[in-house]
Amino acid sequence: MLSKDIGIDLGTANVLIYIKGQGIVLNEPSIVAIDTETKKVIAVGSEANEMLGRTPGKVKAIKPMKDGVIADFEITEIMLNSFIKKVKAKSFLTRPRILICCPSNITPVEKNAIKEAAERTGARRVFIEEEPKVAAIGAGMDISKPSANIVIDIGGGTTDIAVLSLGDIVTSASVRIAGNVFDHDIIKYIRDKYKLLIGERTAERIKIDFACCYNADKKQTLEVKGRNLITGLPHMITINQEETEEALKESVYKIVKAATTVLEQTPPELSADIVNKGIVLTGGGAMLKGLTDLLSKELEVPVLIADSPLTCVVEGTGILLEKPSELEED
Repeated sequence: MLSKDIGIDLGTANVLIYIKGQGIVLNEPSIVAIDTETKKVIAVGSEANEMLGRTPGKVKAIKPMKDGVIADFEITEIMLNSFIKKVKAKSFLTRPRILICCPSNITPVEKNAIKEAAERTGARRVFIEEEPKVAAIGAGMDISKPSANIVIDIGGGTTDIAVLSLGDIVTSASVRIAGNVFDHDIIKYIRDKYKLLIGERTAERIKIDFACCYNADKKQTLEVKGRNLITGLPHMITINQEETEEALKESVYKIVKAATTVLEQTPPELSADIVNKGIVLTGGGAMLKGLTDLLSKELEVPVLIADSPLTCVVEGTGILLEKPSELEED
């Protein structure tokens, strides 16, 4: 039996795995639930996510990835091993080659930690590629030509902005502001204004289903349940969409500023291409309501969302796995 080549999008919020010849075989949250007394792993991925914020004292749900890099090496290794076993990517006789993605502009130490975690799962060989480059490939961009493509990949932990030409990154920036920060912005706003404490999962639902970061509609409202910080009792409030715009404003504008800096550093010839082609958004954060309009207004270029923003990175690993010669050169 031939060994399987696998691509991994090791995200702060989710892990996606692509097996060559099979496509995307796994998409689960980057969470591990452990028993703090026995140090035994109780659940990984979706099962552990169900426990988030609902566990008894001795059970802890851990997110081992923070800002796109490994915060807890041991737990990351357990999580990767569990997922690779789940998709049956290795056996007693075969060891897969793994292509794994990391944010641009991370330190060599952080990059080596990601590579080592993948190697310790029993990989035959590990390749590392930068997320915005792989996201651009997965979004269907032809980055091999001498013309500019620009991608803004908004994940769970980081937003990566990159101008690509001739198959590589010309200029890039990575800011540690993305989906998780948006969640915390919503939690903080509701806590400060209404003295109501909500959990991460509630905040995430507000972000995905209701929040808007530009031209929000004040007439749109949502009931939010949580714990009153003064009485300590369960409580419900009603917020309007304009409040979510206010909550997210500071973080969203930091992404705008980073994108502006990248555009300012882009050679003039490539800038002309960007005006013609526009910017492509990838990652889960790309689906935040109002974001394309806001970026288009602030950056003065067309902005569009990739066809499948959540899976662009892992689909890009699949395309690269079909071209082993490019990986060998890495």
